[in-house]
Amino acid sequence: MKSINVLVNLLALILVVSGRAGLAEEISNTKAVLVTGASSGIGLQIAKTLSRNGFYVYAGARKAEDLEMLDAMENVSAVKLDVTVNEDIDAAVGFVKQQGRGLWGVVNNAGVLRYSPLRSGQEPDIRFMFDVNFFGPYRINQAFLPMLLESNGRTAIIGSISGFIPDRTDGGYVSSKFAAEGYTDSLALELEGTGVYVGIVEPGTYKARIRDKYLAKVLTADGKGVGTIDDRTKRSLMAFAARNESLKDPVEVAQAVLHLMSSDKPKRRYLVTPDAQQAALTIRAAMRRVVQLNDDQHYSYSRDELVAILDGLLKDNHQDNSD
Repeated sequence: MKSINVLVNLLALILVVSGRAGLAEEISNTKAVLVTGASSGIGLQIAKTLSRNGFYVYAGARKAEDLEMLDAMENVSAVKLDVTVNEDIDAAVGFVKQQGRGLWGVVNNAGVLRYSPLRSGQEPDIRFMFDVNFFGPYRINQAFLPMLLESNGRTAIIGSISGFIPDRTDGGYVSSKFAAEGYTDSLALELEGTGVYVGIVEPGTYKARIRDKYLAKVLTADGKGVGTIDDRTKRSLMAFAARNESLKDPVEVAQAVLHLMSSDKPKRRYLVTPDAQQAALTIRAAMRRVVQLNDDQHYSYSRDELVAILDGLLKDNHQDNSD
C-alpha cells in the first residue's frame, strides 16, 4: 500500500512538473508586444488583432476603467502607462520583465492632437504634442531597447499621413508627425546590424477618438488648459466628430502592424489609407518635395535622370522585399 502511495505521489509530481514545463515552454514560445495608447481607436484595434494572432499583448493605458477593460481580454495584460511619465515607463519595464516572456515588439501608438496653427497657436499645445507624439516613442524605445536587443525584435511607430501633408490649421500636430518620420529613419540607421527592425505605419483618416477627445476638452473646459481655437476650427471639429462613426474602423492599420511584427520581410513604411484620394495626396506631397529640392539648384537632375533614379529605387525596393 505504501509503495502504491509513493507511486501515486511520484506520478502527481511528474504531472505537476511537466505541466509547469509545458506552461513555461508556452510562455517562452509566445512573442510579447507592448502597445502604448491601447485604450481606444487604433491602439485598441492593434491590441485585439495581435492578441488574436498568436501574440501576447501588454496594453498600455492611463485610466483605471480602461485598464480593467484591457485586462479582461484574452492574451492581454494591461499596463498603467503614460508615455510622458518616466515613473510609469520604469514600472512598465519592471512589470514586463517579471512576466518572463521577454519582449519581441513595441508599438508606439499613443498620440494626441491639439489644433494649433503655427502663427497663432500656443506654445504649450505644441510642446504637449511633441511630448507625446515624438518624445513618447523616444522614451519608450530607449527604455525597452535592451529587451528588444535580446530578442532581435521590432519596434513600430504609428505615424500619420500628416507626416507628409502640411496643413494650415494644425501645423503643430503636423510638425510632430514629420518629426516622427525623421526619428524612424535615424533610429533604423542606428540599429542596423543589431537585429532590431524599425518601421512606421502611416494611417489616413480612420475612426478614432483622438479628435473627439480634444473636442470634448475644448467644449467642457472652455479652452482651459487646451489652448484656444477659433469658431471656424471649432465648427470643423464638430462636423468631423459628427461623421466619425461613418469612417472605416482601423482594421487595415492593425493588419499593417501585424505584418510588421510577424513578417520575415517587414517594410520600413506602411501607407494605409481608407481611399485612393488620401493615398494620392500623400504620394504627391512626398514627390513634390523632391521636385522642389531639385528645382534650379547647382546640381539639378534632368527629368530623365530623375526617372532613372526612381527606377533604380523601385528596383532596389523590389529586391529588398524579395530577398
